[in-house]
Amino acid sequence: MPRDTKIVATLGPASSDPDVLERMIRAGVDVVRLNFSHGKPADHVARAQLVREVAARVGRPVGILADLQGPKIRVGKFAEGKIRLEQGAPFILDAKCELGNSERVGLDYKDLTRDVSPGSVLLLDDGRIVLDVQRVLGSEIFTVVRHGGDLSDNKGINQQGGGLSAPALTAKDMEDIRTAAAIDVDYVAISFPKSAADMYMAKQLIHAANGHAQTIAKIERLEAVAALAEIIAASDGIMVARGDLAVEVGDAAVPALQKRMIHMARENNKLVITATQMMESMIVSPNPTRAEVSDVANAVLDGTDAVMLSAETAAGRYPVETVEAMARICLEAEKSSEVTLEREFLNRVFTRIDQTISLAAIWAAHHLKVKAIAALTDSGSTALWMSRLNCGVPIYALTPRAEAVTKMSLYRAVSPVHMSHQPSSRDELLDAAEQQLIKEGVVEKGDFIVITAGEPMGNSGGTNTMKIVRVGEKKGPAA
Repeated sequence: MPRDTKIVATLGPASSDPDVLERMIRAGVDVVRLNFSHGKPADHVARAQLVREVAARVGRPVGILADLQGPKIRVGKFAEGKIRLEQGAPFILDAKCELGNSERVGLDYKDLTRDVSPGSVLLLDDGRIVLDVQRVLGSEIFTVVRHGGDLSDNKGINQQGGGLSAPALTAKDMEDIRTAAAIDVDYVAISFPKSAADMYMAKQLIHAANGHAQTIAKIERLEAVAALAEIIAASDGIMVARGDLAVEVGDAAVPALQKRMIHMARENNKLVITATQMMESMIVSPNPTRAEVSDVANAVLDGTDAVMLSAETAAGRYPVETVEAMARICLEAEKSSEVTLEREFLNRVFTRIDQTISLAAIWAAHHLKVKAIAALTDSGSTALWMSRLNCGVPIYALTPRAEAVTKMSLYRAVSPVHMSHQPSSRDELLDAAEQQLIKEGVVEKGDFIVITAGEPMGNSGGTNTMKIVRVGEKKGPAA
């Protein structure tokens, strides 16, 4: 059986070599992440082309996710690259400082002086350094070091408890959306959204640029947790971005939030990616820690669509080995994943014919113990709805649209298949679906399969037919 949980891998210096990327895709990468925090537009164009060329050579559908930088809430640069902050020492964050020293440093985010006040707690470099704000005067924020350490150029700043007013979409992000649309990425991840309005704006910008990408909201602000339901409703999916989120809400709160976010996304028929430090030790080690193995496995058991690798594949020493290890962990965790179909159906309300057919197919496939489900789909919606419920039966989404194939590469338990030939009749279509599954090595003569399709053919959102067939037998009329 194919692996249900998808793997997102970040492209970077360690993985931009065509041979390395090919080995990563063969090892199990389903979606490649382009980090727009680094590089120029031309770099992203070249990398997207490389991904598509290598994926075509390997013969696997691979999606592309453009991850926007978002607001740069960071300190500036130091004259000597870094300094050492000692506990109890005074330190100034100065919006007008150009090159920092042991007494002060500049700010990329100039409005920080308006967002903090005496008593605020600032967390730098993912919380490794903690500063207590004493007073704010003009462009200067006077602080005292609570927890010190080394501080280098451009490290991030969070405020404990949230409350920074920086907009989710900067001028750079808006330009990057145009680049993402031009290279026709499948997904755009929005950094630091605070509300549904941020996600609606991103969608409008994508459409204005003639892009077709779906939106992923990165949940990394305290405000986003409070507005989670509305952000999920306004997005095509979410990312559990555990780095900045842990700094704002406290690391102990993240595991329960992760479970809640995955559950909410699936309940609302949306996608979910679990990210940040999943295999962090493999940046320098060929093997993961036991804690990392458990972390990835728990995300799989929670029902995440995908697990994501960042620096591990972008800059690590072992990008291929990291993907291989993650794929191995996902497969092993899926073996023990509980099928809870009856419980998941109890509170479901079906409002559309295509959704009803999709979920009826899941129910029938589970109880008949069929070999596979073949979802003949145009947009991919049918396969998405099926993938929200764990029925223990692999779902093969057959579509004539190449862009739908790469988009569905992120859907849990869905294997997208491109049908280059579009049959002219229903019977030809059902037969083509059966032959495609035989070709893929999924089924053989005598196996039961469930097929869903739409009539008339070619209409997006028109799935209205379900048929249970035994492979190799003559087909009768559809139900």
